Amino acid sequence: SGKVYFGRENYIEYHAGNLPIILSAPHGGQLTPDEISDRTYGTFVTDLNTYELTKTIMDSMIVRFGGYPHVILCKLKRTKLDANRDSIEGAQGNRFAKRAWEEYHYYVEESKKKIIKDFNYGLFLDIHGHGPNPDGFYDLRSWLGYLISGDELQLSNIELNKSKYENKSSIKTLSYLSDNSFIEVLRGKNSLGEILDRLGYRSVPSINDPSTEGKFYYSGGFNTLKHGSSNSGGPISSIQLELPKPGVRETETDWKNYSNALVIALEKYFKIHYGIDL
Repeated sequence: SGKVYFGRENYIEYHAGNLPIILSAPHGGQLTPDEISDRTYGTFVTDLNTYELTKTIMDSMIVRFGGYPHVILCKLKRTKLDANRDSIEGAQGNRFAKRAWEEYHYYVEESKKKIIKDFNYGLFLDIHGHGPNPDGFYDLRSWLGYLISGDELQLSNIELNKSKYENKSSIKTLSYLSDNSFIEVLRGKNSLGEILDRLGYRSVPSINDPSTEGKFYYSGGFNTLKHGSSNSGGPISSIQLELPKPGVRETETDWKNYSNALVIALEKYFKIHYGIDL
């Protein structure tokens, strides 16, 4: 724990941990090696400063908890590799890109195994950044993705609290373990969004912002599905964090302030739902 490992050509960076938390940043890299041709389809936008922000979150956890989260970072620019897509779309036939993709997900899987061995349960957080919506509106709230769509978030609490939505969510296992109902875990007083909201970071979903009211929203991507408990019902749940640039990702001060708030929120979240004192 605390040791840093690198994949081939340092394209993938892994910080080994001993806490039941995995931090993943697939879209913050800046490397553009000639040996990897540019991807020709998909999304190419870099999630600016998510590499730096994720490492700042890691540092905040080390200070507060005295332990290390597992951290997996892609240092390749998204034009070369998208580690939040399947290997076909993500690497697009380049063998060096595919090797990096395999390393990225290998480190995630090994982190999950260690967490299950040491804690039984844990949480995978995929760190992303969002910008202006296609219509030009910039939602300055953080979007927390649980594989529940924006349309589904507009449903009433009674409707959304049904088992079919709990079972498809990326936090299915966490919700099963919690003494709280699914809707409380998703957007109630003990939801991650609501805890962050009370710490000054408006988040969707939460009590004040149960949905984006039909506006553009990311509910979670490949990593959230692959490494969470939605499909398998496995012991690791997942959340995708889509963070705005202003106030969260823009400056080093923003990174530090948000990281401190997230770590405080996760400490409460783990205690309430997992019964784990970080």
